[in-house]
Amino acid sequence: MFFKLLKDALRIKNLRKKILFTIFIIFVFRLGTHITVPGINAQSLAQLSDLPFLNMFNLVSGNAMKNFSVFSMGVSPYITASIVVQLLQMDILPKFVEWGKQGEVGRRKLNQATRYISLVLAFIQSVGITAGFNSLSGAALVKTPNIQTYALIGCILTAGSVVVTWLGELISDKGYGNGVSMIIFSGIVSSLPAAISNIYEDYFVNVRSTDIGNSFIYVAILVVAVLLVVFFTTFIQQAEYKIPIQYTKLAQGASSNSYLPLKVNPAGVIPVIFASSITSIPSTILPFLGGANKPWLNTLQMLFDFRTPVGMVVYAVLIILFSFFYTFVQVNPEKTAENLQKSSAYIIGVRPGRETEKYMSALLKRLATIGALFLAFISLTPILAQQLFGLSSAVALGGTSLLILISTGIDGMKQLEGYLLKRKYVGFMNTNTTK
Repeated sequence: MFFKLLKDALRIKNLRKKILFTIFIIFVFRLGTHITVPGINAQSLAQLSDLPFLNMFNLVSGNAMKNFSVFSMGVSPYITASIVVQLLQMDILPKFVEWGKQGEVGRRKLNQATRYISLVLAFIQSVGITAGFNSLSGAALVKTPNIQTYALIGCILTAGSVVVTWLGELISDKGYGNGVSMIIFSGIVSSLPAAISNIYEDYFVNVRSTDIGNSFIYVAILVVAVLLVVFFTTFIQQAEYKIPIQYTKLAQGASSNSYLPLKVNPAGVIPVIFASSITSIPSTILPFLGGANKPWLNTLQMLFDFRTPVGMVVYAVLIILFSFFYTFVQVNPEKTAENLQKSSAYIIGVRPGRETEKYMSALLKRLATIGALFLAFISLTPILAQQLFGLSSAVALGGTSLLILISTGIDGMKQLEGYLLKRKYVGFMNTNTTK
């Protein structure tokens, strides 16, 4: 089905331009991920490959942190800044609350504030991560560690983060798909060949000939498990809860059997990305705690190390909290009730206005619970599998990567279908007009 959609889309000039533009931007981003920051010995990061927050940074940065490239920070500072701005809009900072109610003008002001906050966060994170990784690698990462070098590296990584965010915005405005998701999506896809190669070496190259039979069994079980998880994830991501609504005045073209669709997982994959960004905090504050043997640092690493039982619980709690938070950001019960009332529509069996708002709030809490448990389950299952069966450390983040891949793919297909449907509808209207 996807290839048919893509074939139909490539026949349309405007869609073809969008797709090719997106491919070009992704190519520029992937090119930048291979440009190492001056004064850095990126090979020293190989000895830190088992650090959970390094793997998290690789995921959020689109696999750019592995080379400590100019794009290493990726969209992580922008994501964190977005969380901060959205939290400030929840009756915390009156100015931000006011901007949130000003429509398009307010949205532009909030976007500008997000960019400024992301600049500050990017510089702090850049310096902190560089100093932290240099400490963990035994002063092998930075060739000449001093204040001037750290400041220069911080400026370069901050500029790289701004460029990556700008590339993501270009994709959202002129290309195809959500820019931030496409940036992360491209990084995950680029790492798939290496992951497959590692599995091949672990189970077929570095084993004795007598263990080849067991290797086939393990790989077959792994493939079946991945397919089952993909099917389950795709099913939940596409599942909808349909709320029957009725129009008091049946508008032209409106159906008496109309409904308001809500996703079973309204927050999508964003809570997982948020939680992944938060778990990268230890690498930022590492140098300010004075080294790797401090009790505070050991406690912090345990809390954010998803390989430990406590770390798994913290990771799951973060996903659940962000799921509830982002669900109510995506679907505002108050605005939904107002929009239904303005459209002369109401939910069957529920009074318009305040009662509708209460009904929507209660329903969103139930859906957010299902979505949060689903996201936590998919994210933690590969981590548990990695711990129980001794799989590669790259498998631990397989659930998060899979969620991003499937969610981005589904959104992309729906966007293509929307473009094609809109074109057919416009063409039909134009034909009727000429007649």
